Amino acid sequence: MVRLRGLRNFIQELAESPLIEKISFVLPFFVIVIDIIILEHAIRIREVYIIVLATLLFFLSVVEIAVAMGEIHDRYQQNNFERTLTIKLDDFILERKKNNVKKIVEEFTEIYPHYKNHRNEIYHITCQIMETHKEESWEKTLIKKLKPFIKRRKKMNVDEILMAFIKKYPTYKKYRAKIYQKACQLKGVPEENKENTFNG
Repeated sequence: MVRLRGLRNFIQELAESPLIEKISFVLPFFVIVIDIIILEHAIRIREVYIIVLATLLFFLSVVEIAVAMGEIHDRYQQNNFERTLTIKLDDFILERKKNNVKKIVEEFTEIYPHYKNHRNEIYHITCQIMETHKEESWEKTLIKKLKPFIKRRKKMNVDEILMAFIKKYPTYKKYRAKIYQKACQLKGVPEENKENTFNG
């Protein structure tokens, strides 16, 4: 049962691994099959030189499979660790409502001391989460301003709304593409007409 559970776990790890790792794991099996055919033929004709080389190739393929399995397992463990850490950090940041990365890292490792040896990962993931929160907050603010702006200008097309909005809020000038995208969504412009509206 323990072996069966281990096999199920590895199949799950393999399924979630990148394509290149799947290929590096599967290829040695094809080499082993070909090697067994060559080895069987070499034994039949009693060709010692080929037998030695085929046997060596067989063991190298087995080692390559073992190494690939180890890499897949390590990658899965790392991804699982980062996924769990990201969820915990996200909840922690939302709960504490702090913007100082250093303080977040220090307080987080105090509450979860088993993460103290992973301060670099915590710092990196915290920066990513805070950047995501910043983008989400910016987008909410944009929509909050854009919705009433569009309602008051129902007769304008998306291009006109874009130009008028930027004129009123010049700080948004470098976000033209994002404003255009949100304006299309809020006005309900069909996907196939967006490009024509933008160009025309």
